[in-house]
Amino acid sequence: MSQVQWSSRLGHVLAAAGTAIGLGAIWKFPYVTATNGGGAFLLVFLLFSFTLGVAVLVGETLLGSRSQRGVLGAFKKLVGPNWRWMGYMGILCGFFIYSFYSVVGGWTVGYAALAVMGKLNLSEGPALTALFNGYVSDPWWPVLTHLVFAGLTWWFVQGGIQKGVERALRWMMPALFVMMLLLVGVGLSMPGSMAGVRQLLLPDFSMLTGQSVLDALGLAFFSLSIGLGVHTTYGAYLPSSDGVLKSGVWVVTLASLISVLAGLMIFPALASTGIDPTAGPGLTFMTMPAVFSHLPFGQGLGVVFFLLLLVAALSSSISMLEHLVRFTTEEWGWSRRGACRVLTLLIMASGIPVSLSFGPWSELTLFGKTIFDLLDYLTSNLMMPLFGLVLTLLLGWRLEDSILPTDLSPVLRVCLLWCWRLVAPLLITGILVRGII
Repeated sequence: MSQVQWSSRLGHVLAAAGTAIGLGAIWKFPYVTATNGGGAFLLVFLLFSFTLGVAVLVGETLLGSRSQRGVLGAFKKLVGPNWRWMGYMGILCGFFIYSFYSVVGGWTVGYAALAVMGKLNLSEGPALTALFNGYVSDPWWPVLTHLVFAGLTWWFVQGGIQKGVERALRWMMPALFVMMLLLVGVGLSMPGSMAGVRQLLLPDFSMLTGQSVLDALGLAFFSLSIGLGVHTTYGAYLPSSDGVLKSGVWVVTLASLISVLAGLMIFPALASTGIDPTAGPGLTFMTMPAVFSHLPFGQGLGVVFFLLLLVAALSSSISMLEHLVRFTTEEWGWSRRGACRVLTLLIMASGIPVSLSFGPWSELTLFGKTIFDLLDYLTSNLMMPLFGLVLTLLLGWRLEDSILPTDLSPVLRVCLLWCWRLVAPLLITGILVRGII
């Protein structure tokens, strides 16, 4: 296949940051932070993000930039054909994640529509809970919004790297920042909002336990979308490996900034309205509409909030589809547009049983898990940590100096190698063991 490249280093940084900035950064980070000591948890999270996160993200990217191949081709070319199973695992993991992520992304489409129609103007928690449970368990609407979300992702990816993926993310990322800053400003202007800021930023080390440290470690790993080879795919579109470390630091910085902004967006508003920020995943769909109902122009702010969620979801789904498209075009010789069409149809089909597992098929379980829960468990607890563990060991002990870019100083080369050889494998093993038990 002809070698397509990013038009600039900024294009790659925004795309890689878009991969990391998904729905989890908006709802999961504030929730986990609230239950684990606020600023104390934030410090540990940032420590892991700028050590383990940078090391694995840079390693994945180098695999692609050095080989100029997608994840399967990169392992075959740089490590050997016997390691192509790693590439297949990354592709399969990406397909599984996209199958259920598209369903959740569809919820943001549905809720943005509900916000526009004024149907989220509810201030009572039970009413919002009933609305959410009724929506996700409906046999039709969440399936329809899943199909719409997958169609939107297809539209951006089928245009190619520069005219599709890069162009979309060049406006999505700034739009995401503007919408978040708007909501942060609104939240900080509310009476009593500073209590939420203190809850987010002031460290309470008495709440920081061993479990909290593991939570911070896992969140730093998964929030950057490392462990499935997406960054290898994006790295393949780089003209060289020079500057990869700097780009990796920028990606982690942007992803961390979005997480902190999400906290500043949500904590002050919840503190002002007296709503518990430890509400968990329902914070997004079942709690935030109650916050907006107490505010002037609440309906408009609700629309902005759910459009923000939609943009965040799309920035991640674009990378997942591109990950799969690169594999089919490179390994099977498909055309880009043909690959986008076929893969999107497969995702649309596979997402339907995932959506139905919240409603009509909720009693259909395997190993005590619904279809959604099983896919989430397989990818998050097993496949992604295993991919990251094997990858770092191969980088540190098999590829060693040959994979490192020439623009790194001797000190940085040694630090990165030893992080791959020892630090990252130990930490990822902790994630893997915690996920299994």
